[in-house]
Amino acid sequence: MKPAQTISFEFIVSSIVDADKELSLQATRAVNVSLTLRNWLIGFYIAEFELRGENRAAYGEKLLSALSERLISLKMSNVGHRQLYNYRSLYRTYPQIIQTVFLQMRHLLPINFTLTENQISPTASAKLYLDSNVLLKQLSYSHFALFIELGDDLKRSFYELQCSRGHWSVRELKRQISSLFFERTAVSGDMKKMVETVQANTEHILPKLEIRDPYIFEFLGIKPSESATETAVEHGLLEKIQDFILELGHGFCFEARQKRILIGYEHFFVDLVFYHRILKCHVLIELKLGDFTHEHIGQLNTYVTWYKRHMMTDGDNPPVGILLCNQKNQALVEYALAGLDNDLFVSKYLLELPSKEIIQRFLDQTLKEQS
Repeated sequence: MKPAQTISFEFIVSSIVDADKELSLQATRAVNVSLTLRNWLIGFYIAEFELRGENRAAYGEKLLSALSERLISLKMSNVGHRQLYNYRSLYRTYPQIIQTVFLQMRHLLPINFTLTENQISPTASAKLYLDSNVLLKQLSYSHFALFIELGDDLKRSFYELQCSRGHWSVRELKRQISSLFFERTAVSGDMKKMVETVQANTEHILPKLEIRDPYIFEFLGIKPSESATETAVEHGLLEKIQDFILELGHGFCFEARQKRILIGYEHFFVDLVFYHRILKCHVLIELKLGDFTHEHIGQLNTYVTWYKRHMMTDGDNPPVGILLCNQKNQALVEYALAGLDNDLFVSKYLLELPSKEIIQRFLDQTLKEQS
């Protein structure tokens, strides 16, 4: 009898790593496909109602708002007005996904639904573009959300192909669109060389990071705060700052940590949100480790503006932002007070909020303890 083959410890390690990578990738793909199909189906239902809904005239342009309000009341996530609009755009931009839906989840389609000839056999122009099933398997819904923002079919096809070939992350796709990769390639003397050069220096999808997409977290029922990608040091600092602010008193009421907000189709996180019962306003706190940059103020001002537009209610005063930065072992605190026209109210803000010196000393001490 032939003796059993011996295996080394290193073989076990490499086998476990390979299995982990392969199955993590499979899990990521399965979740991404399910989320994209879910959103496509929502868009399909909306378009179908607009086309043949028995009482569609009663809703008219208010359909998305009414639908969003009803779905939110049923505890569904990611069904705001803008998101429903995007789902409908996804359906209109990628109607061929119906083939995947028809094969895998026909029971979710209307009774007696049948595919049209164009859906079964795409037109000659449609055959020029990448198969939607390939995109579904390789890319997340957040990739599709960027694609549908592109108004030109040829440009969209270009980014679909390059994204698929290079296995780009969402961040990389966004960066390439912002850098006008399509336009630069079109006017370059050697388009092939241009594409090869860019592809050689791109950020690829990492399954365990890609699945941290906020859409996926909510789709899986995970709280938004759990999807925040803070480092251990930042996490510890936020814990201490949160407790410190509350201990100071001055009317601070804790409201949220890593508050997720949606601006357009992008998600952002505000580190700490308080409501000040004396000033009657929201106080947003952002922590940045490293040197202060003007982008930090721009980011905080964006959050403050968003809160002013979407979260202020009758009787509220404009929100205020506090930026905490570490620069050469010193804390830099800047108050974003833009838009406060009443000088007396600005003075009241400065009296009620913790002084810069107090927060500076606290942050310096905390950073020393964390190091």
